[in-house]
Amino acid sequence: MIGLHIQSFLFMKNMSVIRKSIIVVLSILVFDQVVKIWVKTHMYIGQEFPVFGKWFIVHFTENNGMAFGLEFGGGWGKIFLSLFRIAALIGIGWYIFTLSKKKVPNLLIVSLSMIMAGALGNIIDSLFYGMIFNNSLGQIATLFPAEGGYSYFLHGRVVDMLYFPVIQTHFPSWFPLWASEEFVFFRPVFNIADSSITIGVFLIIAFQKKLFAHEHNSK
Repeated sequence: MIGLHIQSFLFMKNMSVIRKSIIVVLSILVFDQVVKIWVKTHMYIGQEFPVFGKWFIVHFTENNGMAFGLEFGGGWGKIFLSLFRIAALIGIGWYIFTLSKKKVPNLLIVSLSMIMAGALGNIIDSLFYGMIFNNSLGQIATLFPAEGGYSYFLHGRVVDMLYFPVIQTHFPSWFPLWASEEFVFFRPVFNIADSSITIGVFLIIAFQKKLFAHEHNSK
């Protein structure tokens, strides 16, 4: 009888952790996709508008590769990256499930869930956006166009829109390699999914001793 109560308690604890993870993932994922779909159906590539002066700009761009507008290996690289993201997503999900059986800080579950949500957000773009949107180059895209999408499964482009050119200046004329060239910080254009991954990783690195104390205690 006592054993049944213990098993029931552990099951409820596991479900509580998993429920928290699902809430975090769904909240970020919905926010990410709503913003991307709005940008895709209201703006064309290259269009922008200021939100906070010249420091925060919504600038619509798309990329075929990694986070923050980085590219990776053409068509085959795109497929590899998409499959890698899916594998990483499964791995993170399994890790969260195993952690649900242990006493771990909520911050660790939240951080991993943020990384998972960000990965899933960009995976959705890569997997489906090529099939459900037409091209945004020189026009505002349509969701589920009659003529079909601009690409096919696994070849969608990731939608980016967040641009923070906080510092805009030029390198001095005496500076090696980049003399007098324009310098912008922060230059990359990214999205909410990228931000979620970055914040999740930052939290894990910043608080790693506290977050992984359970592993040290179990040794």
